[in-house]
Amino acid sequence: METTQIPTSKFDWDAPTSLDQLLNDVLKIQQFPDLLAKVLRNIQDEHLAYKYRKGGWNIAQIVHHLADSHLNAFIRTKHILAQDTDSIQPYDENKWAEMVDYTFPLESSVIMILGVHQRWSLLLLDALKNPVTELVKTLSHPESKRNVSLSDLIRLYAWHGEHHLSQILQAMNNPVIE
Repeated sequence: METTQIPTSKFDWDAPTSLDQLLNDVLKIQQFPDLLAKVLRNIQDEHLAYKYRKGGWNIAQIVHHLADSHLNAFIRTKHILAQDTDSIQPYDENKWAEMVDYTFPLESSVIMILGVHQRWSLLLLDALKNPVTELVKTLSHPESKRNVSLSDLIRLYAWHGEHHLSQILQAMNNPVIE
């Protein structure tokens, strides 16, 4: 995708991954709420409508999306580790971004993100104690037709947080107002 659509590089599903890299990615997931809070610290209400590109989500939608998406990832992690569920329940993130809860104050989603990430990090760090068995467990994603392992999920969501933080920063530094 173009840089105007995704300020960070596209996620590479096939990138080789070491245990050290996965631990680093778990730490990124663990530290994400603090990074998000720092980025949002100086945002005023009028900034929430800023977009990083024409037709993209505004800052408020991105923050609420992060709460939804990372909550889904936490649930998917629990499914991988605790159940024999073989399929991911997809959701239409664009339709979710149009729902009334995306008009709530950002604090509601920031608090969700903090709690989810605290619990999620604990699960992921615990899974890394048995990497041979836990990291290779998969769920099937019906939309992408891909088997997603716990290792993939860790890498994806470490990237996902950085991806959306860069969109927020881009919107703040070079706002698009529609």
